[in-house]
Amino acid sequence: MKKRKTSMLSKTRFLAGLQCPLRLWYQCYRRDLATEISPAQQAIFDSGHEVGRLATRLYPQGILIEEDYLHHGQAVRSTRAAMDKPGVKAIYEAAFIYQNVRIRVDILQKLENGNWNLIEVKSSTAAKDVHLSDVSVQHHVLNGAGLSIEKAGILHLNNQYVYDGQRIDLDSLFNFADLTDQLFAQAQQVPAQLDGFKQMLAAESAPVIPPDRHCKNPYPCEFWEHCIRKMPEFWVLGLSGIGQDRLVELADMGIVDIRDIPGSFPLTQIQHRIRSCVINQEEYIAAGLEFELNDVEYPIHFLDFETVSPAIPRYRGTRPYQTIAFQWSDHILTSGGNFAHREYLCTEDKHPAKEFTRTLLDALETTGTIFIYTAYEKGIIKELADHLPQYRQPLNAITARFKDLYAILKTNFYQPKFYGSFSLKSVLPALVPDMSYKSLSIQEGSQASLEYLKMIDPDTLVEEKERIKNDLLAYCGQDTLALMKIREVLLKRFDS
Repeated sequence: MKKRKTSMLSKTRFLAGLQCPLRLWYQCYRRDLATEISPAQQAIFDSGHEVGRLATRLYPQGILIEEDYLHHGQAVRSTRAAMDKPGVKAIYEAAFIYQNVRIRVDILQKLENGNWNLIEVKSSTAAKDVHLSDVSVQHHVLNGAGLSIEKAGILHLNNQYVYDGQRIDLDSLFNFADLTDQLFAQAQQVPAQLDGFKQMLAAESAPVIPPDRHCKNPYPCEFWEHCIRKMPEFWVLGLSGIGQDRLVELADMGIVDIRDIPGSFPLTQIQHRIRSCVINQEEYIAAGLEFELNDVEYPIHFLDFETVSPAIPRYRGTRPYQTIAFQWSDHILTSGGNFAHREYLCTEDKHPAKEFTRTLLDALETTGTIFIYTAYEKGIIKELADHLPQYRQPLNAITARFKDLYAILKTNFYQPKFYGSFSLKSVLPALVPDMSYKSLSIQEGSQASLEYLKMIDPDTLVEEKERIKNDLLAYCGQDTLALMKIREVLLKRFDS
């Protein structure tokens, strides 16, 4: 087989190869096939960078290596110069190369005995399995470059830390997970893994790896859309809740289309339902659906919340990634068939809990069924009740009126155009084709969170704040109108 020049490896590419060799191949040779990074994904990256910058303050008297990845050679030389500079106790973004593998170390701490600590900063709230691989390849390169590493691990956020509203206590905000002892077993695998990747990359053609659940774990693959472009409309991955073992079994049988799955193949009840609906191109309607939709008390409310979960606590009394509800929408249907709409959006940079709660209680009053979609709103109400004990009783009374349309659908209804998903974004176009999120500037929840943070940023222009405000109101209002329309459309199935 013809060999090609092996592409340079890096820590990021090493982790990509562990997840999927084809992802590594595309990163090296076909970056053009990647899907553009979404604003929501970019926000995750930006949040990670913010956490990383904060972490460096725990290791003062350090030097930042400023050269980017396109100038790695110069970054290596700058790192070596910083290592030899008197008084330097830490190097941020330290650059090294060993056997054609490049790395950048988040924080390299210099010890009095001449050894070093390897500190990888993560915006997660715990060390994960993938982080051990991350640290292991860095450890391998540093050893090869001649450094003596005394301790290596993950510096991550402490989700038990509560911000006092005055000053971020960095010592309490971060926890260090020491992975040094675990590295010894892991480090023995790294050379063989790197050699395997180099051989794979030197081959003439890309490895053949079909897409499945590994494409989303531990990270979403940027080549997902490319890899699934030739999958059938009713791909087996559309079997709700199907596990990797079952997917492998189907792949071994050469089956990628739900319609080709034998009736004897072991599936769950809901997967059998999906298979049957797809094969027969028909809807599944359980006997209990009409009762569930009509078992209501008027006025009927259709409720949705929008939330944000900043990695770095923003308001007094909050923790890293604590969910903060900043917006609600309520479409109200009367027994006479009339409807009204009420809404709330916090437009100031403040903790919105009290205002959110007061306005919500006022809108929902004390009577009427409240339709929600998934139990998410119920969890938010519980957090509000814990945070504002003076409102606990009326808030708990609200949850007693909740009726989960998602749960009703999953138990009582299926339509082939759901494609295995019961998310609102999948259900709405299948049942109410004339309603679409495509015309909205904000089209999903993570984007709403991102835009909200931009809106309350003091540096955002007034005109931009107003635009974002209107976009947020339109998006959240669409969600609750969608709930009302879905129920309305389903009820028409029972018109005589």
